[in-house]
Amino acid sequence: MKFGLLPPYRTGVTADPAWIGTFARAAEANGFESIYVAEHVVVVAGYTSRYPYSDTGRMTLPDKADIPDPLELLSFLAGCTTRLRLGTGILVAPEHHPVQLAKRLATLDRLSNARLVAGLGVGWLKEELATMDVDPSTRGARTDECIDALRVLWRDEEATFHGRFYDFERALSFPKPTNGTIPIHIGGHSTAAARRAGRRGDGFHPLGLDDALLTTRLDELRRAAADAGRDGDAIELTLGGLLDQLDDERLAYAEKHGASRLVLSTRERDIDAATAQLESFARRFIA
Repeated sequence: MKFGLLPPYRTGVTADPAWIGTFARAAEANGFESIYVAEHVVVVAGYTSRYPYSDTGRMTLPDKADIPDPLELLSFLAGCTTRLRLGTGILVAPEHHPVQLAKRLATLDRLSNARLVAGLGVGWLKEELATMDVDPSTRGARTDECIDALRVLWRDEEATFHGRFYDFERALSFPKPTNGTIPIHIGGHSTAAARRAGRRGDGFHPLGLDDALLTTRLDELRRAAADAGRDGDAIELTLGGLLDQLDDERLAYAEKHGASRLVLSTRERDIDAATAQLESFARRFIA
């Protein structure tokens, strides 16, 4: 099992270069595989969209939490570390034009020596999408096209793509990713997300699913992969949790479902306490 980390966004430390740099270096030193960062371009005051991962329907972050641009943040963390993988959990794909996103991701991948994992999803905050002039009802179709266009831009020297939302002809996009492509992991909890991972993803990163529903989603993923002529078992599964709540039972649950990675959140704001928590966890689960 590989272990990734999600820093404590609710405490405001992700925009503190000293804190987040120290945290990333401590994660690497203690054998953690990766660090994952989130995205909200804006949070609209008074939003009515329901956050799907809490009972209240409100996201667990304060509305005014510091949420740095994820790719800028990962670029900073790439410079602070040498081995730690860099993941987005997740980028809201319909808020990005694939031509620009392909360049940004490929650049980060090249400069970090192929450490990038691109987690993409459709987004849940409809008011945020609307501020970007994106019709929320099109977010699934836009995400599918975005993924397909990214693959073409990374693969072809002269990239051509004709879709409903994105259209370009003989586009020269360089640099290419180090290994010719970048792993794309699909975030989300829905049937649509599972099917998207099966048809288009290199990985699936679901949140908030109990045992029965996770089993259902993985079955849906494998059926979609088979229909697309792909091997569903080759699609990497990433699950989440809290760093201070992981125990042998939760680890066995992840292993039972075939997860290869757990991305664990810490709630520590004090950097000394956070690094001590990483050291203690590493002695039990990594060493």
